[in-house]
Amino acid sequence: MKKRLAIPTEAAEALAIQALTFIAAEPERLGRFLAMTGIGPAEIRAASREPGFMLGVLEFLGGDEAMLAAFAAECGFDPVDVGKAAVVLGGGQWERSVP
Repeated sequence: MKKRLAIPTEAAEALAIQALTFIAAEPERLGRFLAMTGIGPAEIRAASREPGFMLGVLEFLGGDEAMLAAFAAECGFDPVDVGKAAVVLGGGQWERSVP
């Protein structure tokens, strides 16, 4: 019998916050993120409280393979974790089978 392990929403949110911090640490990455989202630098704090914002952060990160790999290496995550967290923040539930 296989046991299912789910990623808690809190863990997905924490990963998204780390991803936003990673993006904001590099002006070029942050500039691309702001340009793609249409959010101004002064509005990012308010926008981060909006539903779906953190999902957008993870989708932005996941859309750039090199940036995703750099984030995963720097923060000690498996790149797949970003996709799992995005599923959870999108309203789904990520589960994996454990032998």
